[in-house]
Amino acid sequence: MYLGKVIGSVVSTKKDASMRGRKLLIVRPMLVDPDDPTRFKAGGNTIVAIDTLGAGEGELVMFAQGSSARQADGLKQLPVDAAVVGLIDTVNIGGHKTYEARNG
Repeated sequence: MYLGKVIGSVVSTKKDASMRGRKLLIVRPMLVDPDDPTRFKAGGNTIVAIDTLGAGEGELVMFAQGSSARQADGLKQLPVDAAVVGLIDTVNIGGHKTYEARNG
């Protein structure tokens, strides 16, 4: 699993029938900054991931890729390579709170 920030969404009116009604998100992987392990830095790529939890733009999420993504509930038969599988509340690295979700 990986951490990522939801930076947008994708709308596709023509797609595989099994994907109809599924929300697609653009996720940018977030990496621990090697120069300051109490911070994240954005990865260089973006990923389109199926949303299984109702994530929104700006949220930090946990996502799975490859065959692991299809292990999420209801995705076994879908042609997906990435899925949001967790909404992050807090991240602690080296005893420092690196991230805390905004409440409300």
